Amino acid sequence: MSTDLAEIEAIKRLKYKYLRCVDMKLWDELAETLTEDAESSYSGGQYAFKGRDAIMKFLKEGLPSHRLTMHHCHHPEIELTSKTTARGMWALEDYVIDAKDNFSLRGAAFYKDEYVKINGQWRIKFTGYDRVFEEFWNRKDSPSLQLTQNMFASK
Repeated sequence: MSTDLAEIEAIKRLKYKYLRCVDMKLWDELAETLTEDAESSYSGGQYAFKGRDAIMKFLKEGLPSHRLTMHHCHHPEIELTSKTTARGMWALEDYVIDAKDNFSLRGAAFYKDEYVKINGQWRIKFTGYDRVFEEFWNRKDSPSLQLTQNMFASK
């Protein structure tokens, strides 16, 4: 495999780890994917933060255990801009179930990321997305709809 393809694969794995850690609420592991000075701009800048600590605070507070999420990114377009920098665009599909307030949200967006390689490891320096669409509904409107599995439910 060429060096460039290996670097692109490492960046893909970084983004997949970021998404998995968001959905599984693995906050310490998620923090490892970001540079200390990372910036974010979610929902077209509606939720913009500077610094890993600020991004992590937003994600932890916005995604408590009763808010179940699914973030899938695909169709990566990754460009290596130097030996230690890259940028990428990803198609996002996300789904949210709020088990406490009984609502759901579904959306699609395009992530635009910037990456930097520090001490041999790729990290996210900037991440953000612009929505294609987002829809929201009250789950009570579908009386037969039941949440039958929840990895965060008290046992």
